[in-house]
Order: sequence, then structure tokens, then C-alpha cells
Amino acid sequence: MEYEFKTSKFMTIDEKRLVLEQWNTFIKKGFRLQDFTDRVYRHLSLHCQFIAHYDKYGFYNSYFVDPASTIKFLTQFDNDGERHSVEYNSSRWLQGEYADINQAMCDNLEPYKKELYVRLNNTIKEHDLAQARYLLEKHGLKIAT
Repeated sequence: MEYEFKTSKFMTIDEKRLVLEQWNTFIKKGFRLQDFTDRVYRHLSLHCQFIAHYDKYGFYNSYFVDPASTIKFLTQFDNDGERHSVEYNSSRWLQGEYADINQAMCDNLEPYKKELYVRLNNTIKEHDLAQARYLLEKHGLKIAT
């Protein structure tokens, strides 16, 4: 989809296009660290109501290592939800001079979100079941079959 971005105080139209392109890659590739670019990190922390979390790696570890945290992150960009900032509980990030790129980021999540939620929830379930098996074995209990 082609977007008509407007130049903002701190971002040109071309910079907005690059953020969206890199955001799309990050989503499509399943939130890999190598696809979490400095440009996407800076945009999230400067214009999407996220705090910096010290640096790009701190931000990544806060939201993309634990699947439950990734789901929480995604809810901010999910057009089916309230789209409130997960850190400030406000939708101000969808207003003003960065509303165009931020809405585009929400729209570009849409085709992938169902599969992402399923995959992330399955990962949580697998982890929980592995933990349950470990605890049962630790205490000498067997799973009834």
C-alpha cells in the first residue's frame, strides 16, 4: 500500500518510508534482532510513546524475547484494539505530525497479526507445558495418560 506521508519536524517523507519498510521486514521475519534496526528503534522510542529502555538491545529484550511481552507490544499497533501506548496508556502517539507513519505501521501489521498471535500464544503454551513437566518430574510425579 502506498502512503502519502508528510514531512515532520524530525522526519522527512523518505525517512518515514524507510521506517515503514524496515518495520515491515521486522514483522515479516518474526521479530528477529538482526531486523530490529536503529531506525525502527528510534522511531518507536521517540514517536510511539515508548521509553528508550537504555538502548536498542534493552528495548528488544523488553518486548521481543518473551512472547507474552511481544503480544503486549503488538496490542498497541492492533487496529482491532484501543491502540493505547502500552507504556503510557494514551493514544496521543496516533495524533500530530507522526500520525501518518504510526497509522501506517498499524495498517501494515494487519495481514500478519493473526498468524503472529497464534505463533506467540503457541510458544507460551509450549513453554508452560515444559515447565509443568519439569515441576512434576522434580517432585517425583508422573503425568497421567
